[in-house]
Amino acid sequence: MQENFVIHTDYLAHKSVFYSFLTNFLSQGEDVVRGERNAIKKIQIDGVFFNVKKFKNPSLIQSLVYRFLRKSKAKRSYEYALQLLQKGIKTPTPVGYFERISFGLKESYYISVHVDYDFDFRVLNHHPKFEDRENILTQFGRFCYQMHEAQVHFLDHSPGNTLINRVGVGQYEFYLIDLNRMRFETLSLDQRMKNLRRLWLSRTMVRIIATEYAKCYNTSVEKTQNLLQQHSKAFQDKVNRKKLRRRKRRNKSE
Repeated sequence: MQENFVIHTDYLAHKSVFYSFLTNFLSQGEDVVRGERNAIKKIQIDGVFFNVKKFKNPSLIQSLVYRFLRKSKAKRSYEYALQLLQKGIKTPTPVGYFERISFGLKESYYISVHVDYDFDFRVLNHHPKFEDRENILTQFGRFCYQMHEAQVHFLDHSPGNTLINRVGVGQYEFYLIDLNRMRFETLSLDQRMKNLRRLWLSRTMVRIIATEYAKCYNTSVEKTQNLLQQHSKAFQDKVNRKKLRRRKRRNKSE
C-alpha cells in the first residue's frame, strides 16, 4: 500500500499527530458531517481545531482515473485552496492531504483549519426577512465579482458552499468551501452569471446581486439582471423537472 501525505510547512510539527488521526479516522475525532458520500471530522491540536474531510472511496474505474489520469479530490482541494488564498479569495486555511494507493486510489483526505462562521448562504435563501439580508447580498455580489476578476471559476458555487462571517457593523466576509471542482480562467459576463445559477436565487436576490455586480463590472444593470435571471430559472426548472420525474417513477413503483 502506497501513501502520499503532503502537509504545509506551517504544520509540519503536527504531521505525526495528523497521521495517527488519519490512520484511525473511524474511531477518532468529532463528527462534523457524516454523509453518504463524504465525512468530515474535527480534531484539536494545541488549542487549534482542524477539519479532516474523507472523500467517498472511488469505484474501481474512478480509482484508476485518480491514480493515472486526474488528481484526487483531496489533492485538488488542497492545491485550489492555496491558489484561492494567493488570489485574495477566502477559504479555510489548507493544511494538507493524504492518499492511500493500491493499484488505484483507495482513500483520500483533505485537512484544513476549522472556521467558526456565523451562517452560510442557505440562510439567505430560506429566510427572506433575515437581518441585514439586502446588505449581505449586495456585499456577496461584490465578492462574486472579485472572485471572477481573479479568474476563479467555482463549479460548485451552491448555497451550502459559501460560509459567511460578520466582521463588524454591516460588514461581512465570505469563505468558499468544497473546492475540488474549480477552474482558473477568464470569464465573459454571460459565463459569470451562469456560474451563479446554482445559488437558487429568488427574483429579489437576483436583482440585488446583479445590481451590485453590474456596478463593479461597469455594465448595464438590466443586462446583468436578465442574464442572471435567465440562467437561474433554467437551472431551477431543470432540477424541478428531474424531481418530478423521480416522483413519477416512485409513484409507479408503489
